[in-house]
Amino acid sequence: MSTQLAQFTPFRIPLEKQRSVNLSSVLKKYLYHWPLFLIGLSLAAVGVFTYYQVAKPVYEIKATLLIQNEKKTADQQSPLHEIDLLSTNRIMENEFEILKSKQLIGEVVRDLKLDIVYQRMDGLATEDLYKNSPVKLTLINPTGNYSSSTVNLVIIDKNSFFVSMPDGNLKQFSFKETFKNNFGSWKLEPTPVIGEFKGAKIRIVLHDPDALAIQYQKRIGAALSSKSSTAAVLSISDEVAQRGKDILNRLIQNYKVAGILVKKQETRSTLDFIDSRLTTLASELNSAEKGIETFKSSRGLTDLSSDSKISLENMQANDARLSQVNVQLSIIEGIERYINSSLNSGKTPSTLGIDDPALSSLIEKLAQLQLQRERLLATTPETNPDFEPINRSISITKSAIKENVASIRSTLQNTQAKLQSFNDNFLYSIKNIPVQERQFINIKRQQAIKEGLYTYLLQKKEEVSVSYASALANDRIVDEAYAGAPKSALKAMIFAIALFLGLAFPAGLIYARGVISPKVNDLSELKESGEIPIIGELPFEPTKNTIAINGKSTTAISEQFRALRIKMYYLFGQKETGRVTLVTSSVAGEGKTYVSSNLGVAMAFSGRKTVLVELDLRKPKLAEVFEINTDHPGISDFLNGKASVDEIIQNSKLEPTLDVIGSGALVHNPSELLERQQLADLILSLRDLYDDVIIDSPPVHLVPDAMILSRVADMTLYMIRQGFTKVDELEFLRELNKQNQLVNINVIFNSIQRIRYGYGYNYDNNYYNSKKPSLLRSIFGDFTSRF
Repeated sequence: MSTQLAQFTPFRIPLEKQRSVNLSSVLKKYLYHWPLFLIGLSLAAVGVFTYYQVAKPVYEIKATLLIQNEKKTADQQSPLHEIDLLSTNRIMENEFEILKSKQLIGEVVRDLKLDIVYQRMDGLATEDLYKNSPVKLTLINPTGNYSSSTVNLVIIDKNSFFVSMPDGNLKQFSFKETFKNNFGSWKLEPTPVIGEFKGAKIRIVLHDPDALAIQYQKRIGAALSSKSSTAAVLSISDEVAQRGKDILNRLIQNYKVAGILVKKQETRSTLDFIDSRLTTLASELNSAEKGIETFKSSRGLTDLSSDSKISLENMQANDARLSQVNVQLSIIEGIERYINSSLNSGKTPSTLGIDDPALSSLIEKLAQLQLQRERLLATTPETNPDFEPINRSISITKSAIKENVASIRSTLQNTQAKLQSFNDNFLYSIKNIPVQERQFINIKRQQAIKEGLYTYLLQKKEEVSVSYASALANDRIVDEAYAGAPKSALKAMIFAIALFLGLAFPAGLIYARGVISPKVNDLSELKESGEIPIIGELPFEPTKNTIAINGKSTTAISEQFRALRIKMYYLFGQKETGRVTLVTSSVAGEGKTYVSSNLGVAMAFSGRKTVLVELDLRKPKLAEVFEINTDHPGISDFLNGKASVDEIIQNSKLEPTLDVIGSGALVHNPSELLERQQLADLILSLRDLYDDVIIDSPPVHLVPDAMILSRVADMTLYMIRQGFTKVDELEFLRELNKQNQLVNINVIFNSIQRIRYGYGYNYDNNYYNSKKPSLLRSIFGDFTSRF
């Protein structure tokens, strides 16, 4: 080659490792696999469609209840204040606890029979038949075992039905029959709408009522409408709007009924307390009045002096206040006796005359808990675990009442001591009054105390009796339960999740595939290997022909081999003959035999006398590629001294200037054989005979043969195959170059697919093709390569 061409400078990879991430190349890498994303999005769309076929709209149901918080009246501000039990100040948090209590919600479950669910089955879709079921299941003798508590049936007519048996077969029954299984004895009854369900598949699911009540406890929300309001907003989400409304309405109804029962219980306790005190006071008052009458008649006393009257009035007023305090202390003692009792049942103690909203609220909460416990005790043994949370709440409430009562007792005792001190002062002030008047004052004072207290209790009894007879819940329903529109935000969220999964799954698959077994896909990844020239880029050749070049071909691959031939000319400088090129790779399958064969053909077509030497003695392939005689003497025969140089050379039959030297007889010690001096002598002889000597050697990462052969070569062509060579092999290549274990390494980036991972020239351009490939074949090949 005498024609002078422009100086060729091979592309060199920088020695320093490049760590910067090119966003564009990353996007191209993922976009190359667009069929995976198309499949992912298609599956996501199918999933969304299936979900909306099966899923049901969810309704948000709300109801508003005004929980009255009574204002203190003028009487409540007076020193003689007592609390009316039907207008108790209640702490809102306590009311929320009562509204969401398992006992109240359990009553709702039982009242509405929510533990038995009827569904119509239609393929994947199910329709909840709340209040519209063709049948009604009645438990006759429930066992409480709700495992496998599902009944599948098919309606035949209004008299009979099929039941799906455990073995999958259908068995016919009539509505008059009684059944027995794990959850007890039961029967089915037709409803008026059964005619609309002929042939319908019905599924009946039984739930544990207690477990279901706990689930509804979590689903039902309760919150204040505003910070300054006592209006409670109850809410629940349900697929059946009517069921959600019924649940909230029944919960409010049961809450109000429970409140009335508690109030009547408290009022009854107060009436009993008043009646007991009135009975005692009536007897004492009668004795006191008789004492006054006897004293006056025996002493002839008609009236008191003005000083005595004033003293008596002052003492009576003070005694009235002292009597109030004594009544309150008596009530406190009754509360303490009740709280200290080991029993968790009994009448709720009266709080008559105790001016403390916190205590009243605690007493009311205790009454609610006692009522819940008594209701549960009517149907459940006391050893049941359901009693544990109620007993614990009762214990905590009693402890809070004890602390509150102790504080009130201390205050009342201080007041009692002060009033008693005032009485002592009054008694001292009347010591100068005549003896008869002084004695009369004492008798009159006792009578006045009992009379005032008797009158006070009579008044309270009348008020409480009226309240008891007309007891009503003071809570008012502001809004009955109503359902809003189905939740639309959920629809948008489902689409967003589906879109995310449709994109994330393919991206994750591509990423995982790269992490688990990372392959070299573009030149940017080759930068990790160090300062190694890249001499050529060979496109992927889909044909099965190993020899891809001939004298007339204008395909992309043939043009690239011609370009490689020219680049090698400049790399060898002015050396025209006797050039020895070693072709190797890291592992098998990277194309070293393919490249060495076609490079040899390209050299021969240019008029250069070329020989291909098979030195992969373990897996020789050159003889198969060129279809030469495998029994002909080869390299191993020459190295063992059984053949001369001329005897081992065969013509390729493709071109007169292209010869091939086969491997010869198989040997068990290739490495030892290649280390012999005869190999160097052979290559030296071939340098004299040929312009180019191309050696096909074994993979360098598997056996040391290539490094042994490097001593006789001028240049090494190292194969890196796109999408096949592992990234780890680049580090191995860098070490080879760093330690000079291979002579003059140049990389060939082999088997580049069109736009693969966003890299590679369009080698399918018609400029290179004399024969256009099949359109269908081209499209299919490109499509499958993207997976």
